[in-house]
Amino acid sequence: MFDLSQLFISSAFAQTPDSGPSPLGSIGANLVPLLAIFAVFYVLLIRPQQRKLDDQEKMIKALKRGDRIITGGGMHGKVVKILDDNEHVMVEIADGVQVKIVRNTISTLAAKIEPAPANDADKKA
Repeated sequence: MFDLSQLFISSAFAQTPDSGPSPLGSIGANLVPLLAIFAVFYVLLIRPQQRKLDDQEKMIKALKRGDRIITGGGMHGKVVKILDDNEHVMVEIADGVQVKIVRNTISTLAAKIEPAPANDADKKA
């Protein structure tokens, strides 16, 4: 007669130990794919992002008067003055409208222009 318990419960069979590969070999075999995945992530994602951040930092340090920039918020403007604290920049966003922004908020250098000579009004401000 057919036993329903055999349908849901499988029999466990004893296994004899074999003299196959050592457990250290199986650990190494499991680590190789993980290391390969990490290497791919490093080459395709992490390293390019580090280079981009380095280039951004160099661009921000090399800002000069007259450069056209785009901020992280999307504002376009022209660098009018690099302030003494070296963390802020005066940017002209329209004719006669100047705003003080933090240097790190600059995301893109739209155009590099040769700086104009500073006039007396800039030296007083």
